[in-house]
Amino acid sequence: MYANLNYKLKFKNISFHNQIMEAHSSFVRLFGNYPIVRVIDFMVTYREFDYPLTEIAENSGVAWSTIHTFFEDLVKKGIVVPTRQVGRAKMFKLNTKSKIVQELIKLDNKLIHELAEEMTSEKIVARS
Repeated sequence: MYANLNYKLKFKNISFHNQIMEAHSSFVRLFGNYPIVRVIDFMVTYREFDYPLTEIAENSGVAWSTIHTFFEDLVKKGIVVPTRQVGRAKMFKLNTKSKIVQELIKLDNKLIHELAEEMTSEKIVARS
């Protein structure tokens, strides 16, 4: 029962993330709308969970054939780590112990904070 609820919550979050991705996150806006940037953005945003490569590709808006061109490099650099195997699917998660990843998370948080401030100031100006 709890596993099903967890899956539904994860699916809801991912669907919401896809809507945001269409508008481009602040991370993607800064670094460009490139497949590797979209994958890292997705992994940073949902760092609490692990995902099979197919879901990472799908939820990042990256083709299966494209993700294979760079994903192994992310694993070799320690940005993403394998966590477990579910059936034939290998699961991956953002490596939050990596210094590089910690800096990416800090940067993402700063970008989100700046975007929130911009949106707040725009609403204040619009009301005036």
